[in-house]
Amino acid sequence: MELIQRPRRLRGNDSIRRMCRETRMSPDSLIYPIFVDETLKGRRPIPALEGQYHYGLDTVGEAVQECLDAGVGRCILFGLPASKDAVGTSAWVENGVVQEAIRAIKKEFPDFYVVTDVCMCEYTDHGHCGILCGHEVDNDKTLEMIAKIALSHAQAGADMVAPSDMMDGRIGAIRTALDGAGYKNVPIMSYSAKYASAFYGPFREAAGSAPSFGDRKGYQMDPHNRREAIKECALDVDEGADILMVKPALAYLDVIRECKDAFDLPMAAYSVSGEYAMVKAAAAAGLIDEYRIMCESAVSVFRAGADILITYYAKELAQAMKKGDIG
Repeated sequence: MELIQRPRRLRGNDSIRRMCRETRMSPDSLIYPIFVDETLKGRRPIPALEGQYHYGLDTVGEAVQECLDAGVGRCILFGLPASKDAVGTSAWVENGVVQEAIRAIKKEFPDFYVVTDVCMCEYTDHGHCGILCGHEVDNDKTLEMIAKIALSHAQAGADMVAPSDMMDGRIGAIRTALDGAGYKNVPIMSYSAKYASAFYGPFREAAGSAPSFGDRKGYQMDPHNRREAIKECALDVDEGADILMVKPALAYLDVIRECKDAFDLPMAAYSVSGEYAMVKAAAAAGLIDEYRIMCESAVSVFRAGADILITYYAKELAQAMKKGDIG
């Protein structure tokens, strides 16, 4: 009698399937994005991101409490300032919106882990991620500003800074500024391989950060390129990054795997606004099972090699992990 190989023996019931899972996930791996609007009191729904909100400085604690109630202990902060100018001054002032949000969170929830997005696009009146020279972003002039923003976040109490501007040399500039001011233990999570993606549309509405002219293809990566992501990550490693990131997530699973295999640092992925909005829209149209798609998509990101996932579904995914549906 010919012997039949039967891999399905390990799929026979939920107990054995869960025991034999190759990809393990925990709520500790999740980071939830929080948008804080300096001009707002209370909270306001974000039309482009169903189920997400802008929070005022008076209610950002509510957002944190909801995270903790769901089992999520980490956030990444994005600020919407009351005023903007050509050089993004409000991004690094002591009483800026993110700086004040950090203080508010840490006062009420000292152990909650706060990561801050470090960029200029929400703070410049032109919406680009740096200082302009004509219609081009001046990389080297921008480095000084990016370092000032990161340092101001650390001084306000941020646990980690995450530069998303994609300027060359930014990790080294930030590391030098932090170390020089005595913040040697503040880690940097770099948006290392950040692609010039169409998946960012809803975020730009949520953060008020759409460029007023042109696009960001001159400093964000070309979606055609895979090897370039390895190069970008290697540069960030050499400059002192502590965590690498690929953004977006789902359309770049191959890049996540390549970078994870190439480097020893923890690998983060950002499941961006467009990914979230598409799932929400398809679910509203009755075309998909939102819960199962949410779970399967997250599993795919971790299976590709991510150790950390920034996602608008963080709270729901934490509950799915606790139930054992994933993880």
